Amino acid sequence: MSKRRLALAVAVAVTAALTVPVAAQAAEAGPAASRPHDDFNGDGYADLAVAAPAATVGGKARAGYVAVLYGSENGLTTTGRKVFTQNSAGVPGTAEAGDGFGSALGTADLDRDGYADLVVGVGGEDTSAGVDAGLVEVVWGGAHGLAGGASVASGKAYDRLGATGRLTVGDIGDDGSPDVVTVANQHDLRVLQGPFTHGGAYGGEVLVPDRFDSRVLDLATGDVNGDGRTDVVGAENDGDEYDARRVVYWSGDGAGLSPYTVVRDVDGTRLQGGESLDVGDVNRDGCDDIVVGRAIDGYDSDLDTPLAKGGRVAWVPGTADGPDGAHAQFVNQDSPSVPGTAEKGDRFGTDVQLGDVDGDGWLDVLTGVPARTSGPSPTPVPWWC
Repeated sequence: MSKRRLALAVAVAVTAALTVPVAAQAAEAGPAASRPHDDFNGDGYADLAVAAPAATVGGKARAGYVAVLYGSENGLTTTGRKVFTQNSAGVPGTAEAGDGFGSALGTADLDRDGYADLVVGVGGEDTSAGVDAGLVEVVWGGAHGLAGGASVASGKAYDRLGATGRLTVGDIGDDGSPDVVTVANQHDLRVLQGPFTHGGAYGGEVLVPDRFDSRVLDLATGDVNGDGRTDVVGAENDGDEYDARRVVYWSGDGAGLSPYTVVRDVDGTRLQGGESLDVGDVNRDGCDDIVVGRAIDGYDSDLDTPLAKGGRVAWVPGTADGPDGAHAQFVNQDSPSVPGTAEKGDRFGTDVQLGDVDGDGWLDVLTGVPARTSGPSPTPVPWWC
């Protein structure tokens, strides 16, 4: 899985909380393989990272920070709480207006020392390459929690490397070393191959080009065809038409990624996608599924997509042949299983996430309704599985 948004400060905090979920039960501290993938201090309890990329830091608007709470046998605790910015000791760079430190988050043991590391996107960073080139940085995990960091990649002018939705992690080469997947030129996948060193070096880099003028809106990793290899899934739109949505996936072949395949609807046309997605085995059939949130309504494609009113969430089952868009299921707030009533502009489907909320062993779909006219806003809404 991936992730990582709302109008930025408050919304991203909700997103990050769902992206790095708290473990339902603590694992026993011990071998690294038994630890949660988001256990930064190796104590066997999952930790929580919350991003606020629109926050003001040192008087610099939208410089951004990431707050970290550590897990314990009693759940999350404020003891030892840390806040990281680009002004923090060991974190590269300086907090500047518009940097957006925390615009995307990921967790993985990049240096293979047994502790989860925090991968941070800095989508608005200006570098020597130009304005809004963007950075990807890592804050290293260890026995005493997160500390120190390294810059592992930067983009070209206006790349916005590490911006919202353009960062995920996974073992793309199936060699046991997590890799970092970012987006270059707004549509080409840029894979930074692990393992990583504390100096920021890594095993190599592969560019997976997209010959179309696409725009990546969100990325996640998983195994969508059940072959045991890591795939990358993306929500995209056409560069010249925001409403021309699609869901695509790059299949892992054991060494890297193949060119992407478009998920097709029942009529053979491309499945109308959305702005955010996540990947996980919702129906526990051995293939990861895709959930896609389409929060924005009011576009031309809504004419043949009535469930887009007020926003919607789609579930696309994974199969041995890949994601099966022909059997996708769609819900909005008028659906029997979902609380509320669909109202235009609600933005139901904002930042979908997967997690076992009720502890029954099944993944649940969660999303936000940031523009709901009644009740608290933003409102996380679980779609129980």
